Amino acid sequence: QVQLVESGGGLVQAGGSLTLSCTATGIIFYINHLGWYRQAPGKQRELVATTSNDGNTNVADSVKGRFTISRDNAKKTVSLQMNSLKPDDTAVYYCIAADIDYGLGRDPAPIWGQGTQVTVSS
Repeated sequence: QVQLVESGGGLVQAGGSLTLSCTATGIIFYINHLGWYRQAPGKQRELVATTSNDGNTNVADSVKGRFTISRDNAKKTVSLQMNSLKPDDTAVYYCIAADIDYGLGRDPAPIWGQGTQVTVSS
């Protein structure tokens, strides 16, 4: 069974840093899109940053210059380095993978991690 396992969330003061990591487990031959979304209380889930296998990245304006997404294809991981954190960054952060080859061709359907809480205190 394929899963996305996240780690690295926690409580940090404003101005601090955290690194989130997500590892895909199970039988996977290829992942095109990897990334992070977040959902704050009472708000819709929103894109934070995504990266494609060809190196293209998409980063939300609200985190540009503060957050950096990276991936390691050999380890099937994606990381999110978060610097200069603000209270508005408080949310549950979800890892996402899409356009995946499980050995029977590429499946566009996304899979999600369970989410990891990030809380930034003022």
